[in-house]
Amino acid sequence: MNFYIVMQGKTYEQAKEASVVWCSIYDNSGQTPHSWERMNEVKQGDAIFHCVKGEIVAISIAQEDCHKGEDPFGEEKQIGNQFSTAYEPLQIPIAIKANLEQIQQLLPVKYSPFQQNGDGNQGFLYPCNEMLAIKLLELISDANIYEENVEQLEFAMGLIAQKERNTLAPILFETEAEAKLKIRRGQQKFKKQLTPLWDHHCALCGIKLPELLKASHSKPWKDSTDEERLDPYNGILLCSNHDTLYDLGYIAFDGTGKIHISPELAKEDYSKYGIHEKMRVNRVEENKKYFKWHKREVFRG
Repeated sequence: MNFYIVMQGKTYEQAKEASVVWCSIYDNSGQTPHSWERMNEVKQGDAIFHCVKGEIVAISIAQEDCHKGEDPFGEEKQIGNQFSTAYEPLQIPIAIKANLEQIQQLLPVKYSPFQQNGDGNQGFLYPCNEMLAIKLLELISDANIYEENVEQLEFAMGLIAQKERNTLAPILFETEAEAKLKIRRGQQKFKKQLTPLWDHHCALCGIKLPELLKASHSKPWKDSTDEERLDPYNGILLCSNHDTLYDLGYIAFDGTGKIHISPELAKEDYSKYGIHEKMRVNRVEENKKYFKWHKREVFRG
């Protein structure tokens, strides 16, 4: 299962009634924008978040692979890309700007559906990484399923899902489970392949206790392609302390493996973090492009 966010405007109601998502192939200049071309990626079973005027108003599951079809809304019968999907409208829409603090850090650097201020980017269909999908599903669940009542919150998930009045619940639970499973399997495979590349110890301090070692992505999951997410060279083995510093951009490594320390960290505190300016990791050539990406996009320089 993959996840997408579709930007729909005045055609949303028509599309919902027709149980379809449709997009033209070419724009007025005869080109195919990336957000239109992405329609071809959609497969049966993929999850779609429907966004209208800055709010997630529905979620749906694609009922078929994307294919060519006539415009169901216009009179000219233009051929475009489309797929049928089962819309599940939300009783309480999720406003992106109202939840921006929780969503912002999960937005990818490239092909983000939303700007840093919460405005939607111009376009039609955007990829939605699993971490962002899980957060959106949590927000939808909190607003549309869970009641602000302690007694209600104590109900088991299965019982809530069985309520006939709430057909949304099973979709949310199953979709969230799929997203979490995909992340967990990917991270387990990533760590298994990455660990021996760093001789089973922290690249900075030498700690070897497996329980304290983390497989740190250089190019984060949210920004990586499926191939990059599992590429063992897109990362470094670090202890929990150094992993957090790396993940948050307080340290980075250049193409030679030399450490760079954020000016946000006071020099007198370096020893507390177990770092110093002369540190270097034994990177290989395959690490270089990922280290450079991390230093450019994540590092707090």
